[in-house]
Amino acid sequence: MRQEILLKQKIGMRLSRAGALARLFAIQSFLKAGFEITPEQFTVLMALNENNGMYLRQLADITFKDRPNMTRIVSILENGGYVTSELAADGRQVKKLYITDKGRETCTQILPEILNVWNTMIKGIPEDNIDDLLRIIDRIEFNLKENTILQS
Repeated sequence: MRQEILLKQKIGMRLSRAGALARLFAIQSFLKAGFEITPEQFTVLMALNENNGMYLRQLADITFKDRPNMTRIVSILENGGYVTSELAADGRQVKKLYITDKGRETCTQILPEILNVWNTMIKGIPEDNIDDLLRIIDRIEFNLKENTILQS
């Protein structure tokens, strides 16, 4: 019985669709506001804003992006003056990434729009339901991580 219910409710497809719509809405909001970076690039900037001086692999893990995509995003951000990179102090040919003042200013500028995006997504949902939703999403992520091989 439970399996039939899960198939009818199409949980995976609904989560994917909600995620795709959230990304599309964020992209449209960024374009409408005239921001020079994408929501995807903003995610990377915010990760560096919170944990400055990370390696590409660390950023990829935090933002859940593959290495080629992360390399492309960092290159765009570096060319735009939002981040800088330096070779690691231990002499390895690995770069550490740092957010610049321009990157920090951009985060500050964009954050109110991100909050508007999030508020639009949760409009009409009582706060205790949001807490439940977050716990459920955390549990789904935990279950999937426990059963998935993640490669950096």
